[in-house]
Amino acid sequence: MAVTGWLESLRVAEKTALLQDVRKWRVKSALGALGQWQIEVGEPAPHGAGSLGPELIKESNANPIFMRKDTKMSFQWRIRNLPYPKDVYSVSVDQKERCVVIRTTNKKYYKKFSIPDLDRYQLPLDDSLLSFAHANCTLIISYQKPKEVLVAESEVQKELKKVKTAHSSDGDCKTQ
Repeated sequence: MAVTGWLESLRVAEKTALLQDVRKWRVKSALGALGQWQIEVGEPAPHGAGSLGPELIKESNANPIFMRKDTKMSFQWRIRNLPYPKDVYSVSVDQKERCVVIRTTNKKYYKKFSIPDLDRYQLPLDDSLLSFAHANCTLIISYQKPKEVLVAESEVQKELKKVKTAHSSDGDCKTQ
């Protein structure tokens, strides 16, 4: 999708909440019903503690947690609960499948993920823009944003400033 196509789809999209740290999409199913939220940037809200349902069976807190947190100049992914030293990890770009591949030499962790922003603007993946660090049991993968993405994001920010909020007040809560 070209840059203008992406901006146009944002202009006509229904905006329910404008949050800085989360970007999520909700697509309709084949029958027209709204599906589950797909989180692209940020982390999901924690599930309610007292609610019944699929939350009764919970995955272990020791499992790796994959999430995306972008900075102004780079796309950034964080994988928590990875205790191995930095030299165990290998982070590379797979040009054929247009994704980033993370693997460990001890074969304990393997992950492939795409960069939807680069797919939207039809930009190639560049291995030299990829870097990673490891600290506090967290693997941090960074991919520097190309100039085209930075320009497009500034256009998106201009569009978001034009959006009127439902209650555009000074932020004070009114008490009864």
